[in-house]
Amino acid sequence: MSSVAAQEGRRTSVAPAQAPVSSDRRRLSRKHREWLAAGLFLAPDVLGLLVFVAVPMVLSIGLSFFQVSGFGSYEWIGLGNYRRMMDDPLFWDSMKITGEYVVILVPVLFCVSLGLGLLVKQKLPGVGVYRTALFLPYVISLVVVGVLWKFLLDEQTGVVNRAMRAAGFDGESWLGSPSLALGCVIAVMVWVMMGYYMIIFLAGLQEIPKEFYEAAKLDGAGPWTTFRTITWPLLRPTSFFVLLMSTVAAITGGLDLIFVLTNGGPANGTSLAIFYIYQQAFGFGEYGYASAMGSFLVLIMVAVSAVIFKFTRGGRFDDGE
Repeated sequence: MSSVAAQEGRRTSVAPAQAPVSSDRRRLSRKHREWLAAGLFLAPDVLGLLVFVAVPMVLSIGLSFFQVSGFGSYEWIGLGNYRRMMDDPLFWDSMKITGEYVVILVPVLFCVSLGLGLLVKQKLPGVGVYRTALFLPYVISLVVVGVLWKFLLDEQTGVVNRAMRAAGFDGESWLGSPSLALGCVIAVMVWVMMGYYMIIFLAGLQEIPKEFYEAAKLDGAGPWTTFRTITWPLLRPTSFFVLLMSTVAAITGGLDLIFVLTNGGPANGTSLAIFYIYQQAFGFGEYGYASAMGSFLVLIMVAVSAVIFKFTRGGRFDDGE
């Protein structure tokens, strides 16, 4: 009897020591399942980035060191394409136009989108219809947008000039004047993109607790004071995202619209760097040279993004505090 009791005592003394081991195993197993689920969800995006972004980028950098004469004929020239780029006045003209385009487009798009976000946040009758109407241009193909606005801005038969003549004003050559064409491209891009960034701002505005506004109202704060002390500080992470993404989109996007709307004209007045690169690659077959310019443009984009990140402190914005 004593030996049986001793065995039972050993079993009871061992059992509590084994329980944590089993619990740890279950925790590790659960953690592994979570990592596996996360990996499965991320795999399509990671694979897409590798196949459609990372690999083509590496191949493009490699191609920039070759003189390509059609498909299958490669001649190593080292930094020859980059030296050619440095001596190409048309490329630097396109970079200058791109700089003007970005400097005008990004602030205007930012302010318009923020204003629309504040507007559609209000409880207005039919506000859902307004949100849909403002967002709709973003889902339309840029080719269709270009055809539409080319028709509207036509010097002879365009709706805009017809309305101006009916009001007693002279019509303008909107797409035929070097001083107006780039402004028209910027205006159309703002029209296309403002709905998308409006939705992003709206999402950021809806995350701000209502209690802050109620407290400000009780303190007698006006609309401007409320915006300056509550809305803007709490909207800074969203503002950083909009600023960064709109800048990148302005540097690298808009090719479809420019190709249809102005084809880089008049007198190369709307020939952005991305359009000039496309022209060299698919218009003249200069794939190596186009790759060199594309690599340089990506470097510029990364540098600009780094500057934005530094001066906005990753969405916190340096106020000198």
